[in-house]
Amino acid sequence: MLFLFIADLFLIGCHSRPHDARPSIGFSKVPVANSGGPDKTDTIEGRVNGTRPGQQIVLYARDGDGLWWVQPFTERPFTQIQADSRWKGTTHLGLEYAALLVDPGYTPPDTGEILPSGTGVVVVAVVKGTGPAPPHIPPRIIRFSGYEWAARGAAIFRGGSPNTFDSANAWTDHNGALHLRIAKNQGKWTSAEVRLNRSLGYGTYAFTVRDISHLEPSAVLTLFTWDDTGTEQKRNELDIEVSRWGYRRNENAQYVVQPYYIPINVFPFTVPSGVVTLWFRWSPGEATFSCSLGTSPTGAHVVSRHVFTSGVPPAGGDSVHMNLYVFGTGEIPLTKETEVVIEKFVYLP
Repeated sequence: MLFLFIADLFLIGCHSRPHDARPSIGFSKVPVANSGGPDKTDTIEGRVNGTRPGQQIVLYARDGDGLWWVQPFTERPFTQIQADSRWKGTTHLGLEYAALLVDPGYTPPDTGEILPSGTGVVVVAVVKGTGPAPPHIPPRIIRFSGYEWAARGAAIFRGGSPNTFDSANAWTDHNGALHLRIAKNQGKWTSAEVRLNRSLGYGTYAFTVRDISHLEPSAVLTLFTWDDTGTEQKRNELDIEVSRWGYRRNENAQYVVQPYYIPINVFPFTVPSGVVTLWFRWSPGEATFSCSLGTSPTGAHVVSRHVFTSGVPPAGGDSVHMNLYVFGTGEIPLTKETEVVIEKFVYLP
């Protein structure tokens, strides 16, 4: 009798263990489908099953450019799970919405072309926005230096700061030079970015730029490679960054092999006044950066040169980006509209 009683208790325990249930996330309220933006928000709600103590929900929304953004803000990425297993959060509008059940201590990325997965992410649920999706608006194409470039026209994080990009802030003049502008629209800054519509891979990338020594401390000009389809840990990113990052005492430029938080991946230097050519030579396991006075990357007067041999990413899937945006967390905020003129871009295999 005692043996049967113990066996019955064992079977009851096996059928009632809470960790036998597979975690799942459901949605009970979903916002409308919208291409997204910084000013439109709504509530999103649902229920989660099979949770463990300390786990939370992380929300994402996908914008019209195909980027997933953590919601509602990067400084508030977590949505609490209530005692009845329900959750309710705020999100900016998007074409699709995602809810992730994550373990304690997980740090979600701000944005990405794909949703986070792997360590710390328990389960992911995705749902389309309600109602008809807005029509897809193709990017505005700019022809510059013999290439086609797509002008960005949406909000995105750059340099850890949210920026709204306006495709009208990038254009070419009658001489073929590319203009990038930071403008103020209804009291808010709008930035400029263009992306090359093809991948070039290994080779020399040269950018001839008119005087950029005058940039305010919180204005940022970046000339870089970026893999739009990569993960947050694999962007194939090489940068020439011209900015003081909001502080007068900083040098006004740096070469970077991402990630920037590794000290040997950053080389600060000073861009002088006048026309300069900023360039880098990308080869397997090595990236050579240089700044020269004048319009030729091989000019006699080399202002700065540095060779990286550690952490250099392999080529593949990357494309050239050029942008001018606002760094929003420095001690000296931007005060006036700013324009940069890039006279030409040259690629040599």
